[in-house]
Amino acid sequence: MIEEHRFAPFVRILGKGKSGTRSLTREEAAESMGMILDGQVRPEQLGAFLMLLRVKEEAPEELAGFADAVRARYAVGREIAVDLDWSTYAGKKNRHPWYLLVALCLASHGRKVFMHGSKGHTPGRVYVEDMLSMFNLPSCDSWSKVETELSRVSFAYMSVDYFCPPLGDIIQLRPILGLRSPVHTLCRMLNPAQAEASIDGVFHPAYGPMHQKTAQLLGGARNLTMKGDGGEAEIRPDAECLLQWVENGELKEYDWERIVAKRFVKEESIEPQTLLNVWRGDEAHEYGEKAIISTMAVVLRLLGEEGDVAALLAQAAELWQGRKVSMFS
Repeated sequence: MIEEHRFAPFVRILGKGKSGTRSLTREEAAESMGMILDGQVRPEQLGAFLMLLRVKEEAPEELAGFADAVRARYAVGREIAVDLDWSTYAGKKNRHPWYLLVALCLASHGRKVFMHGSKGHTPGRVYVEDMLSMFNLPSCDSWSKVETELSRVSFAYMSVDYFCPPLGDIIQLRPILGLRSPVHTLCRMLNPAQAEASIDGVFHPAYGPMHQKTAQLLGGARNLTMKGDGGEAEIRPDAECLLQWVENGELKEYDWERIVAKRFVKEESIEPQTLLNVWRGDEAHEYGEKAIISTMAVVLRLLGEEGDVAALLAQAAELWQGRKVSMFS
């Protein structure tokens, strides 16, 4: 008789049918993800596990347990000074990644921003990693390189392929499985450098509370989850946006009002050069500049700045006008 594989019980917990299925405990989730990261799971087990989680919908305790396993095996190993952790895993389809310019503007004013993500898993989308070279920025391949870039320009980007390669491999299963797996959610919540503040975006509103409660379980001081444009952490200036916060362990939420009444038409194509031109001030872009100001105002609130919406928007506009263009051009 063939002995049951050690990973089989975790698949069974998730796949026993409507009456028998339950979520994994945080400890079970940590153990199962640990086996995945250690290469102790067969491919068919991994596919079944990921898709059963997808159908059930991952629970915050499961995501927290998965994060526990990642942190135990892929810890940075030293303290890195970061003000803001910014995850970017969705890519943009109909708009430029204006949030990158928000991050660069904040960095030009001395805020240390660490951005992490993945690219290439969904056709037709534009990823931040593909834009970095235009701004004379590398995609860091080590934590020492991240430290160097944060010291040099207060901004660093690192792909999950480098800080946790197994998760990078799983993300690339998207075109094979036909669906995003819970790993896409997990990566957004990792905050690998343990920044005091973190921000992430969701595409489906139902995922917001899941992200919010996971951040609470993981103990981050300040986290913001938003249904941003294209699933990224970017405010649409022509639409209301639900902001879901974790502040010192407490869950809060409220709507961020649109700053323009009209709806902007989606762009026919996304030209990367436009992003650089707007950064340099060589090209005006009404939607882009308003998205930048709105997003930056929200991020300033996340970073601890005081004031009402009008004051935050005014501060964001002032920072944008005073950005140090030469740092990233």
